[in-house]
Amino acid sequence: MADTKPGLRKPAFTKVDQLRPGTSGHNVTVKIVSTKMVLQKGRSDGPQARQMRISECIVGDETGVVVFTARNDQVDMMKEGSTVTLRNAKIDMYKGSMRLAVDKWGRVEITEPASFKVKEDTNMSLVEYELVNVVE
Repeated sequence: MADTKPGLRKPAFTKVDQLRPGTSGHNVTVKIVSTKMVLQKGRSDGPQARQMRISECIVGDETGVVVFTARNDQVDMMKEGSTVTLRNAKIDMYKGSMRLAVDKWGRVEITEPASFKVKEDTNMSLVEYELVNVVE
């Protein structure tokens, strides 16, 4: 019996304007427009030096921008003007608007600078969604 691995599939990349609420598994290459520290708490001293950091970053591509919530080690990678690839990203809903996030099953990678210009006038996080229950 031969030990052959099945070939890995190439990741399918999506654009920012194709993101929808409640979806996951997105691979997106985006530029970081701005970043703002939202939460920083925890103790840096003691035996368990656990610190929680959350930063909200405006990221986008040539189709639009969205808010990306960076957590802990991801915060250090979020430098304005740099290009990152978000793998297995998901859409979280916060107060009716979309937030892009990468949890422990995903990956944030810094890539070479992209050639596209970010379309900042189409902010997908400004679109407010409402959950509606349909009764049949």
